[in-house]
Amino acid sequence: MKKKNLIIFGAGGHFTSCLDVILKSEKYNILFIVDKKKSSKKYGFKVVPDIKNYSKLLKKCKNVFVAVGQIKNNLIRKKIIKKLEKYGFIFPSIISPLAHISELSKIGKGNIIMHGSVINAGSKIGDHNILNSKSLIEHDVQIGNYCHISTGTIINGDCKINDDTFIGSGSILKQGI
Repeated sequence: MKKKNLIIFGAGGHFTSCLDVILKSEKYNILFIVDKKKSSKKYGFKVVPDIKNYSKLLKKCKNVFVAVGQIKNNLIRKKIIKKLEKYGFIFPSIISPLAHISELSKIGKGNIIMHGSVINAGSKIGDHNILNSKSLIEHDVQIGNYCHISTGTIINGDCKINDDTFIGSGSILKQGI
């Protein structure tokens, strides 16, 4: 299978985890990384400080992934995504080959589903979410947009997570919440 070109936005700590998932998936050829910090390379990939002409960039590569994390809030992440959406970029969901995704679930765009994650039957995952390592999403869970489900979180069946929600590491949500 031919790899698709991909441009990554953000080269901080969350980027490192995302990069590992992207490389493990073997589906993408990373062209470069866009980050405001001055660095010419990160893990061997070219880093550029900013893009001035998004329309020109879109002609070279349509696929982008925003690897900016969401700990204090998701404002920077959302701002970058909204800007890229205006130009018509495509946001593939990056799914670790070490995750289990039920064929009876639905996954939106721009998500990252990291190593060891499980998404069970009937679950619906919105857009631009982070489902961090070993997160467990049980049956019929609904997760909105721009959420971060942190490492080792367990969300039991029939829960509904609204947009812009952060659930910290090791949290366990009782069914039906």
